[in-house]
Amino acid sequence: MVVGGGIAGLAAAWFLRQGGDRVRVTVLEGSDRVGGKLRASEIAGVTVDEGAEAMIARRPEGKDLAAQVGLGDDLVLPGTTSASVLSRGALRPMPQGQVMGVPSDLMALVKSGILSPAGLARVPLDRILPATLVNTDVSVAAYIRARLGGEVLDRLIEPLLGGVYAGRADRLSLDATMPRVAAAARSERSLLAIAGEIAAEAPADAGPVFTSLRRGMGSLPDAVAAASGAEIRTGTMVRELRRTQEGWRLVVGPAREPEVIEADAVIVAVPATPARRLLAPDVPKAAAELGRFDYASMAVVTLAYPRSAFSEAPQASGYLVPPVEGRPVKGATFSSIKWPHITADHPDLVVLRCSIGRLGEEGLLQRDDSELINLAMDEMGEIMGVRGLPRDRRVTRWGGGLPQYDVGHLDRVARIRAAVAQEPGLAVCGAAYDGVGVPACISTGRTAATRILDHVLRGREWRGNNVSNVHSVGGVGL
Repeated sequence: MVVGGGIAGLAAAWFLRQGGDRVRVTVLEGSDRVGGKLRASEIAGVTVDEGAEAMIARRPEGKDLAAQVGLGDDLVLPGTTSASVLSRGALRPMPQGQVMGVPSDLMALVKSGILSPAGLARVPLDRILPATLVNTDVSVAAYIRARLGGEVLDRLIEPLLGGVYAGRADRLSLDATMPRVAAAARSERSLLAIAGEIAAEAPADAGPVFTSLRRGMGSLPDAVAAASGAEIRTGTMVRELRRTQEGWRLVVGPAREPEVIEADAVIVAVPATPARRLLAPDVPKAAAELGRFDYASMAVVTLAYPRSAFSEAPQASGYLVPPVEGRPVKGATFSSIKWPHITADHPDLVVLRCSIGRLGEEGLLQRDDSELINLAMDEMGEIMGVRGLPRDRRVTRWGGGLPQYDVGHLDRVARIRAAVAQEPGLAVCGAAYDGVGVPACISTGRTAATRILDHVLRGREWRGNNVSNVHSVGGVGL
């Protein structure tokens, strides 16, 4: 059973096709649509993503799955990958060669103007300071501050991590969020040297970091669902999951009209909180660990302006805002600049997205849509000099949308998987475990499907030729 109708659960359903006709897969989704946080819709007559707008191009899982479900020709590359940081009152270019914000080229860092003279003077001390012991997992903030000082942490690391996790560096795990840096830090004294080695490993012809789909990343879930051959049931809330002598029993639907579904195997692909509730009766150790997860909420305000509203059209793909700047908008993406195909038929339009909300900023997100739109418009007016009103606007809220990979995350995930491994016919997948990006979620779906197929196909050896039922359950409630 893959618990979830998001991209991880749908990917798991697709990979279960390897079991052939002997495996029957059902996806149960509590909401009225599949796809989770991948969704695209029209604004000002053009299709723009409401959630994730891209996936890592240098990981194969996302591109491969898109090709396998018939979207290979829809893969597109960004028009520009240049980005800026709003630091000390001005937009400044992201330094070349940085590794998740860690500078590898001091001259590029100087030229960017992101740090103050005092902040710049602190950075090269990394080369002579005693080693910072990281034999166990530590927070990103603890390690970065010890090696490079507070300004690199505040003005480079924090905005980049905020863009990915909507989290805070004093809580996020170094091992989970910056694994290559963490691994090297076990033996290498200088963080600058580590970043230089990592940057030097990138092939000169590696190409852009990101890719997307012509009709938006929101087009991927429906394509995967259709290609999976699974039965897709939306609007079907799962209230209970229990082990039986033969497999698993699911109780779905309203309490007044419960429906019981029997399954040979289950993949749980919902966020940590509903997963904890479902697993608590039979896998309490996994449920206890899932209960320790925290999630950040955020909102995406999409604005479509006439090009004439800009005195000068944006050239970069967008910019990030460090928390120390004290602004409600944590970043802006100029979608029609980054992805020119979006407005190919509307050349007089500039479409952009503003991200609002980090962990701990729930009060900010309690404002109504009109207030969030005004915050985004004020940001564009102050930082980009935009004048006039947008032609269209949209607010998308992702409550509890981003799992926080706090210190100890990898050990926590290992304990969850160890507990689940004790239960035949059960697996977990999703953004809570090995990465929040689309390729990482797809990878967890494939791993879960492999485990379930192994169980189902081995079980068939003694059950005969009966068809096995595998259910994917989603939308259990955030």
